[in-house]
Amino acid sequence: MTGPGVGVLRMGDLREADLENILSRYGMQLVMLGNGAPIPGSHWGEPEAGLAGDRLFVRPDTPAHSALHEACHYVCMSPRRRAGLFGDAGGDYAEENGVCYLQIVLAGLWPGVGRTRLMADMDAWGYSFRLGSARRWFDSDADDARAWLMGHGILDQLGRPTGSLRGEPAIPEPGLAAR
Repeated sequence: MTGPGVGVLRMGDLREADLENILSRYGMQLVMLGNGAPIPGSHWGEPEAGLAGDRLFVRPDTPAHSALHEACHYVCMSPRRRAGLFGDAGGDYAEENGVCYLQIVLAGLWPGVGRTRLMADMDAWGYSFRLGSARRWFDSDADDARAWLMGHGILDQLGRPTGSLRGEPAIPEPGLAAR
């Protein structure tokens, strides 16, 4: 493979159970499809992850960052949009920033991925941040995204995931603290 995204972690490089553990905290199901299978609900097209209701569809060639990004859309969207979800997560600028921030936080809980690797893969894939990289954005320019997530009960006051979806009461889970 050549071009953008060369060398990014793919679902086939990782244990499904590790992502399933993260998703289950949000009531989501991981659906691992076979090589070359169509990906239902993939907004950007294959091999990008797809969303349909509470199901996240991936293949072995789906980038790990894509799987986590789409899962975070599910977490961050309004209950009304979540109820009719198929493919296009929608959302505004503030929500998209919240999704990117949460995906980095949750990467710290994903064995074999971690925050540093995920941010490098986001850059390699072509995510665009004002400061030029995911790392610089996360460390220096994402206070608004963090505040948005806290305001919706998705992160607690220490910046740890609560395990709650937007629009649902936050229930702290000690095991969700980033490593």
